Amino acid sequence: MDAKKIELSHGSGGLKTRRLIEELFAREFDNPLLAPLNDQAIFGPLSGRLAFTTDSYVVTPLCFPGANIGKLAVCGTVNDLAVGGARPKYLSASFIIEEGMEIGELRGIVRSMAKTAQEAGVEIVTGDTKVVERGKGDRLYINTAGIGVIDEGLELDPTRIKPGDAIILSGTIGDHAIAVLTEREGIELETEIKSDCAALHKMIAKMLEATGKGNEIKAMRDATRGGVATVLTEFAEASKTSLLILEEAVPIKESVRGACELLGFDPLYLANEGKIVAIVGKERAEEVLQIMKNDQYGRDAAIIGSVESDPVGKIILETTIGNRRPLEMLSGEQLPRIC
Repeated sequence: MDAKKIELSHGSGGLKTRRLIEELFAREFDNPLLAPLNDQAIFGPLSGRLAFTTDSYVVTPLCFPGANIGKLAVCGTVNDLAVGGARPKYLSASFIIEEGMEIGELRGIVRSMAKTAQEAGVEIVTGDTKVVERGKGDRLYINTAGIGVIDEGLELDPTRIKPGDAIILSGTIGDHAIAVLTEREGIELETEIKSDCAALHKMIAKMLEATGKGNEIKAMRDATRGGVATVLTEFAEASKTSLLILEEAVPIKESVRGACELLGFDPLYLANEGKIVAIVGKERAEEVLQIMKNDQYGRDAAIIGSVESDPVGKIILETTIGNRRPLEMLSGEQLPRIC
C-alpha cells in the first residue's frame, strides 16, 4: 500500500479497499477459510452444540500496558465462549476505521490480533472494513463474533447454584481498568500496572475436564464491565441465593489497591479482561482452585466466599474488620471506554 494513513477511499469498496484487505487483513489473518475472501466463511459441520457470541471494542487509548484493542477483541470473544463451556473455533472481525489513522499503527493492532488468535488456537475467518470521516470514529472500533462447540452433557447455568457452593476468583482484580486509566490520563505510579488481558479457554477446559464435563462447576463468567460485584449479583439473582464475599480473601495487587485508594475506585467494580468467577460445588472447590493455580493465568486464584440462602438475590461483603454490607450491581460509570 502506498498510503501511510487511512483515506476515505479505503472504505469505498474499490481498488484501495481491495488492497487494504489483501495486503493487511488477509495477509495477517491468513488461513484457508479466509483465503477465498468471499462475503462469508464456509466450513463443515461441527460436532456438538454451538455457542455464538458477539462483542464490540471501543477502548481508548488503543494501546495500553499489557495489551491493545486487537488483543482485547480476540481474548474477550474467546473468553465469552469459554465461560459457557464452549471450545472456541472461529471468529469474525469487523473494523470501523477513522480517516487519517496511521496504517502502520493499524497493522500493529491487526498483527497483535493474528498472534493472539494463533496462540489461542482459533481462526479469524471473515470480516468487514468500513472507513468513517475524520472526527467521526475515535480512530478505531472493532466488532467481533465467535463460534464455539459445547460437548454434550455439559451444562453451565447460574440456576444450578446452590447454598454451600464455593466462589472462586481466578486472580487479582482491577488490573485492566487501572492500566487503561493511567495510560489515558498520563498518571505515573511507582509500579507500572499492566492489563490482565488473556484468553482463558485452555485453563477453563482443564477445569471442566477434571470435574466430569463440569457437573460440579455450576456457572462461570468473565468479570469485565461492572467487575466482580456485578457478575456476582447476576449469579445471586438468577439462582435466588445469597453470595457471601470475604473482603480479605479477594486478591488485589498492592499497586492496584493503592491506585484505587488514591482515585476513589472500588476494585470490586473495576473491569478485568483476564479473570473469571466460577461457582463450584464445595466438594470439588479445592481441586478446581489447584487447577487454576497451576495455570499461568490463575496463579493468584482464591476462594473468595460461599453461596448462602439469605438474603435472596443479594451479595454481602464481610469486610476486613468483620462488618457486613450489601454490594449492589454497578450503577453509573466508574471508568469510560475501558473495553
